[in-house]
Amino acid sequence: MAISSIGVGSGLPLDDLLADLRKAENSSLVLIQNKQIEAENRLSGYSKLKSAIDALQTAAKTLGNTDTYGALRASSSKDSIRVTADNTAIAGNYSVNVTQLASAHRLTFAPQASRSDANSETEGGTLSVTLGNGDQHEISLEGFSNSLEGMVKAINSDSKLGISATLVNTGDPDAPHRLMITANNTGTDASVSKIEIRDNAELNAFFGFDASSPDDSDFTQTLANNAKLTINDIDITSQSNTVENAIEGVTLRLNELSSDSDVNISIVRDDSVATKAIKGFVDAYNSLHSTLKSLTSYDVEAQQASALTGDSLTRRIQSQVRDSLNVFSEEGNLRNLSQLGITTDPIDGKLLIDDTKLEAALKDDLVDVTKLLTGDNGLSKRVMDVTEPYLDKDGFIDNVNESINENIKQLASQMIRAEERIDIKMENYRRQFSQLDVMVNQMNGISSYLTQQLSMLSNMNNSNS
Repeated sequence: MAISSIGVGSGLPLDDLLADLRKAENSSLVLIQNKQIEAENRLSGYSKLKSAIDALQTAAKTLGNTDTYGALRASSSKDSIRVTADNTAIAGNYSVNVTQLASAHRLTFAPQASRSDANSETEGGTLSVTLGNGDQHEISLEGFSNSLEGMVKAINSDSKLGISATLVNTGDPDAPHRLMITANNTGTDASVSKIEIRDNAELNAFFGFDASSPDDSDFTQTLANNAKLTINDIDITSQSNTVENAIEGVTLRLNELSSDSDVNISIVRDDSVATKAIKGFVDAYNSLHSTLKSLTSYDVEAQQASALTGDSLTRRIQSQVRDSLNVFSEEGNLRNLSQLGITTDPIDGKLLIDDTKLEAALKDDLVDVTKLLTGDNGLSKRVMDVTEPYLDKDGFIDNVNESINENIKQLASQMIRAEERIDIKMENYRRQFSQLDVMVNQMNGISSYLTQQLSMLSNMNNSNS
């Protein structure tokens, strides 16, 4: 029977000694564990660093968009007209009056008793649709039934026809089903000029339509309308309720007819877009700066390093990003970031913004600001060029992370081997201690026996004398 607790037979503290030996052997595992923790911390640190660099690059992209500078803000005095403007628009005020909204052409066919019954004895044919602007497209009806349901599926199977179909149930007890066809777009150009089904005369007799014969009793129709409006008393016609470039760079979305009064449209320059982009870049830079500082700092009192203390890669990105701020323009009133109102805090290295200076620069020297921040030599491009190698797949950070992950795998293997080695060693100790326990126990037994025999001899001698 195996001994469950060694030292019982001998009375020696062998269990305690074995535990102390285990603790001493495990000290080698602590070294590996510390290396694993350090590697995991570095991996986490690089993840934080990459995220901060990515945020800076995103901010730099926004900073480099020329549409950011001189952006325009468009507003409407009424919700009946929504307005947007791009950077090609010109600041100004406009008076708009909408007298007619654009609408789509709609055809409603004669009522039918069944939506699934055939409308001709002949299957197939070719459906051809011609629109008001002359566009023509056709599809084969092969595979579609010639019932109302089949025609709906056929028409809706190809958007290039320029029309859509649906069935309406009027509730009439005798003939409730009516096929309704609607042009996909508003305006007379998108209206239906002709619907023809070739190679199936019977089906064409029911579904055929020709705008040149508007009195056909098999149809009711709602004609298409173009939008009509005036802009500063100039008549405008549009195929759509989205009116683009009637005012250059401006899009009007017409929702309702104008009431008694005109709708006032205002287009003004909006420097808040550029201000937001510049401040967003500064915030991203400062965030990266703080991240680098926290990842590389050293606590002297606790004698504790951070995840990337002394790391050469972090020192490199810190130096390169800082150097990228040394942008300079060779002409204009505004040639560097300081004149734009962006300076470096001499104490903590973060960027500071002088709001008054920035506002004045955007107002008075927008061309110089744009040149300084955008283009091949601008701040945005410089920062993008610096950060790209760190964010690329198989770039600097990915390569370092790959090396760290490989190191973590090796440390895990070392840990397994070390644990197995210690387990074997401790099992040898346990066997040796078990043998020692048995031997000492036997020796104690012999000692007790000899002591007993000697005592008996002594008593015998005393009794003979």
